[in-house]
Amino acid sequence: MEKVVRKVNKKRIIVLIISLLVVIGLLAFLIINSTSKKDDSKEGKENNNTEEKVDNKEEDNTKEEPAKEKVDIIDINSKTRPFAVSINNTPVAVKVQEGLNKAYIVYEIPTEGSTSRLLALFKDTNGVKTGTIRSARHNFLDFAYESDAIFVAYGWSHYAEDEMKKGIINYVQGIVGEGGMWRENPEKLATEHTVYANLDTVAKYAYDKKKYKKESDNTILLKYNVGDVDLSTKENAQKANKVTIPYGSVTTVFQYDENTKMYTRIVNNTVAKDHETKEAFTTKNIIVERLTYNVTDDNYYWNLHTTGTGEGYFITNGYAVPIKWSKKDRKSKTVYTYTNGEEIEVSDGRTYIEVQVTGKKTTLE
Repeated sequence: MEKVVRKVNKKRIIVLIISLLVVIGLLAFLIINSTSKKDDSKEGKENNNTEEKVDNKEEDNTKEEPAKEKVDIIDINSKTRPFAVSINNTPVAVKVQEGLNKAYIVYEIPTEGSTSRLLALFKDTNGVKTGTIRSARHNFLDFAYESDAIFVAYGWSHYAEDEMKKGIINYVQGIVGEGGMWRENPEKLATEHTVYANLDTVAKYAYDKKKYKKESDNTILLKYNVGDVDLSTKENAQKANKVTIPYGSVTTVFQYDENTKMYTRIVNNTVAKDHETKEAFTTKNIIVERLTYNVTDDNYYWNLHTTGTGEGYFITNGYAVPIKWSKKDRKSKTVYTYTNGEEIEVSDGRTYIEVQVTGKKTTLE
């Protein structure tokens, strides 16, 4: 009997031990499983955070740049009066031109002898050196008027001299010692091709000595687009990768570069470059303004018919469209419009205004 009891007790102990081991094993399993889930949850959260950071980073990288709110070529809110400088464009002297890439508008104007001269407009001068500077012609004043500019020249035709001395325009005249102009002759040219000026010095003379006003509400000639104007969809648009404008002894060509979206200026088959910086002269926009003329009473100088209406081209970003121009009187602004009467907006950048008499032909390729 005693042996039976001992056997039963022994069985009970074994069962109890086994039960305890099962319970302990179950508890261990639950603890390990719980820890594993926490780790998985933590890892998942970290992964989610990482993915979120990556997503945010990707989102930041794909954000568009804010739209540009103003043009770079000129401060259209500035009331500072420009300086309109008569620049030598005789074929032999093109190689000593300086400062044209600092101008925001450059006119090319036909002159007697089937040549041309430039009228470069500079606003907020910032120490610009430019040249070589040549004499005035009376029709140059018409283009300076348009932006209420202070006219700068070295010499003058007797027609221009008569008008300027009447006080109809503010001017700084180097030939009478104004504006601190000087001569340089690195290429051993004739004396008339050697005059330069620092526009800060010219401005100081204009304001301090001649007491000209510094500001005006009428300094901006053109309407500017903050981006690139696309002419390709305009009526009668045509390709304009090469623009050829003959003046006689000078033929000006503008060659378009699709990479820079700029036109390089070429004169008589040679790229025109700044003599000091060796940088090619470039432009974003070209306006061809075609007009008529007659010869003055002395049978020498040209009298350009700058008032009234006429036709031409607006050229930018590899395309050209026909336009019309109108000017009420000498001191009014020239208004350039599409053929439907809408005023053009030029692309943000420098503009060359090529004044061409109707006897010559502009070629677009």
